[in-house]
Amino acid sequence: MQNINHLICKNKDEFISENKNFIYKCTYSISKKHLQWENDDELSIALIAFNKACDKYTENKGNFYAYARVIIKNALIDYFRKNRNLPLLTFEDDQCDGGKLDNISSIDSFELETENKNRAYEIIELKKELVKYRINFNSLVNKSPKHKDTRNNALKLALKICNNSEISSYILNKRRLPVKKICVYTGFSKKFIDKWRKYIIVLFIIFSSEKFLYIKSYLNIKAGVNNE
Repeated sequence: MQNINHLICKNKDEFISENKNFIYKCTYSISKKHLQWENDDELSIALIAFNKACDKYTENKGNFYAYARVIIKNALIDYFRKNRNLPLLTFEDDQCDGGKLDNISSIDSFELETENKNRAYEIIELKKELVKYRINFNSLVNKSPKHKDTRNNALKLALKICNNSEISSYILNKRRLPVKKICVYTGFSKKFIDKWRKYIIVLFIIFSSEKFLYIKSYLNIKAGVNNE
């Protein structure tokens, strides 16, 4: 394959134009709807993310398109997370069994590419972060919800608290969930939050930080319907 950096440097605008089909497919994979370049913000976000991938890419990041796909997906996830009037993010059941975080522990055998090495490094960093919250990464196997609706509700809750600076600051400083405040802010019950506390904290850590780019991408997330 011809050197990607050479193609980008030669004419980045032309390179981006030639890859609009790739950008569209990446966008569709998470938005799950047909899009138009002239009308849909999702494609604009994806285009900006692809341009960023072109600027940031180096050969030690592995396959360019695998890297660009991660950058695009995470840009869209952040876009949906920060815009309340847009569809909710939900876990899908195919591929990596939705959002079961225990599946991450086997990621080093998922592929042999650099992307997976980066993800494996992030898993090490995530484990270190979870120690601060007195959470054993391996215990998540038994602490992750098995039902899709429960997983999606936990994701919805985690994304909401990521958008609340007061609650986020409390969690990051105190290393625990302010359950009463979360109940009032999100409408979720104390029982639900207490039962899935560890799972919610892990989702919060992943989505509130820029450190876990590849783990976030690995989670099988799409844009769902906002029923609020």
